[in-house]
Amino acid sequence: MNIFPIIDAHSHLWLRQDTQWDGKTIRTLKNGRSIFLDEEVQMLPPFMIDGRNTAEVFLSNMDYAQVSAAVVVQEFIDGIQNDYLAEVMQQYPDRFFVFGMADYLHDGFYDHTQALLDQGFKGLAIPGHRLLGRSLADDEMMRMFRLMESRGALLSITLADGDRQVEELQEVITQCPQLKIAIGHLGMANPPVTPPWENDSWRRQILLARHENVYVETGGITWLYNSEFYPFPSAVRAIREAAELVGMDKLMWGSDYPRTITAITYRMSYDFLVKSCELSDSEKGLLLGQNAQRFYGFESLEPLPYIKNMSE
Repeated sequence: MNIFPIIDAHSHLWLRQDTQWDGKTIRTLKNGRSIFLDEEVQMLPPFMIDGRNTAEVFLSNMDYAQVSAAVVVQEFIDGIQNDYLAEVMQQYPDRFFVFGMADYLHDGFYDHTQALLDQGFKGLAIPGHRLLGRSLADDEMMRMFRLMESRGALLSITLADGDRQVEELQEVITQCPQLKIAIGHLGMANPPVTPPWENDSWRRQILLARHENVYVETGGITWLYNSEFYPFPSAVRAIREAAELVGMDKLMWGSDYPRTITAITYRMSYDFLVKSCELSDSEKGLLLGQNAQRFYGFESLEPLPYIKNMSE
């Protein structure tokens, strides 16, 4: 048994994918496959034959991997999943923190975000890296952020790689200093040539977490370093460097489930951190659960027992 609860700070759920992005189709097929941007890909593990990425299947993975709770964010490429996630929120309030999402691509989304908060969603997710045509600090966005701050709602946001949106989010932080913000994907810590720790624009994004209510989560870190594969030494290095910038108490582990488990098992998406000699036991505790428990307000979580494999 782990000595602390493990919390996954970045995951996804959906019943079906049926949307478009940039004029290209995203649609669930069978056997874990989807049409993704007009190309057939293995979106889910092949044993998920009906294409349904449900809370129950995720909970089975979580229990086996000893993950006590998970944060469910949303992304335009999956389609807006508020209806299903509202059900998940009601059925499993002790295991999931669920974010709502509106259509920020078009003006007039404020009323929808207000309705989502009224419905009981405790936070809103923004795929900011897909909103390069609109400012994160424009009038309607700022109106929404002020509402969220007044309601105590959390913001999950992924920024474009580097510092293209850093000034915009800095303005949001300045105007709404009590708004709790989780920045996703460790700032997209995988530039094609320069390692992130040698990249000033990546550092500027991570440094936003020096603000009291801003944290960074590592969702998809194993996807960013998939070419390197387990045990992902450069991913550990990137986390180590981010901790040097803002402190390990500002970082949270996230898996990006289920996309990442087509290449590795769910346990492997954090096991490489547990086994790393680059992190102390106390740092592992902060990164893998304690920070997220504090940030998201999970209560009464218990470490889950290890279940022995039949083959052991």
